[in-house]
Amino acid sequence: MTTSPQPPTEPVEHTGHTGHEHAPYGHVPSPSHGHSHSHSHGPAAPVSKHLRKVIAAVLIPFATAVFIGMVILWPGGAPAHERTGVGFDRQTQQGKVVTLAQVDCKSVNASQVPSTGDTSTPEGREAQAAQTGQCKKATIEVTGGPDQGRTFFEIVQPGAPRQLAKDQEVVVAYAPDAPRDLQYSVIDVNRKFPMALLAGIFAIAVVVVGRMRGLFALIALAVSFTVLTLFILPAILQGSNPLLVAVIGASAIMLIALYMCHGLTARTSVAVLGTLVSLLLIGLLGSWFIGWAFLSGNTDDNTGLIHGLYPEIDMSGLLLAGVIIGSLGVLDDVTVTQTSAVWELHQADPKMGPRALYRAGIRIGRDHIASVVNTLVLAYAGAALPLLLLFSIANSSMGSVANSELVAEEIVRTLVGSIGLVASVPVTTALAALVVSADRPGAPDTTPAAGPVRGGRGRRRKR
Repeated sequence: MTTSPQPPTEPVEHTGHTGHEHAPYGHVPSPSHGHSHSHSHGPAAPVSKHLRKVIAAVLIPFATAVFIGMVILWPGGAPAHERTGVGFDRQTQQGKVVTLAQVDCKSVNASQVPSTGDTSTPEGREAQAAQTGQCKKATIEVTGGPDQGRTFFEIVQPGAPRQLAKDQEVVVAYAPDAPRDLQYSVIDVNRKFPMALLAGIFAIAVVVVGRMRGLFALIALAVSFTVLTLFILPAILQGSNPLLVAVIGASAIMLIALYMCHGLTARTSVAVLGTLVSLLLIGLLGSWFIGWAFLSGNTDDNTGLIHGLYPEIDMSGLLLAGVIIGSLGVLDDVTVTQTSAVWELHQADPKMGPRALYRAGIRIGRDHIASVVNTLVLAYAGAALPLLLLFSIANSSMGSVANSELVAEEIVRTLVGSIGLVASVPVTTALAALVVSADRPGAPDTTPAAGPVRGGRGRRRKR
């Protein structure tokens, strides 16, 4: 009896292989061939040694430059400064609500607004509620720091946005220069447990669904935050150029995250190249339009505090750095997906040339563009929703709203990032089509050897 013929478009495995090739598309190796890579998006055709050398010739100098840049700009920690006691720049400790009692607001002088008698104004309504309503007198115990065990009182008005409850964990601010009775005050509630629980649920969901890929994604996420907190933020505070720091830091995050999540393959390398080109475009466009629109980057209390503490920081450069880092996460998704799409198209029809692969891949990319750009715009709009609501209340025209620096920053951030995302689709698709179609059956890594392994599986089906 004869064995059934194999599909002509399916690659044939080698005998005497070295264990570095991917398994053929649609074929799962037997346990004796336990060398398949589980970190890629799926089985991918191997690329020739020549193409691997070309990719390495581009990526190795780039990775080396990123490493050298991090070494040169490594800050060694954020610079020290005297606390101002404003905003986030305050000494804080943990506290706990020990007791909570109802008291008359008027008896504790809770009203800080003079009564106008006119309840049609917000000031009048606030004053009347504070003078006639029932307030809460909370006894707060400091549970950390040198004054652990010390107690103080906090008056909570009935209309206050933050209400306290007995045994609630809170965050208290400490002002050493204030009178003793006013040194401590409640500034927030302690949300560490629900936040940690939510993070734990997220991690479990990622690992359960993604398995090892999900675990590597979590490790890459931790590495990204490490680079952000140990390199990018302290280096900017030390006075380094924010744009240069952001480019180097984002490149390091990109290299680590992509290769850790998707494997050290030609497919991943093409995604890295596509991401790099798009990041450069975002940096150039962002630098041009931020300067042209005269965006200072100093638009709220937090950026004003940063500029006051560290006046040497270029705030417009900090804005551009935020644009680059914010676009990186979505760029990774687009470039990896486009590269994988082209690879799978080539697997389905190895006869497709680079032009046919590009056309098919770009059709997939158009759908991706529509969804990703909409996601990015809605994400920024959601973050600026309270600000947009204020403009709506003020009956401001769309032109005046867009012209204000607060909104203009978000518009530039959104549009520059979206242009980079749109450009990443044809760039990555073209690179992937050129790389995957450059391999031919005569390439060193794809030449069939005598004694195909899969033929043995066919012979075992003989009866």
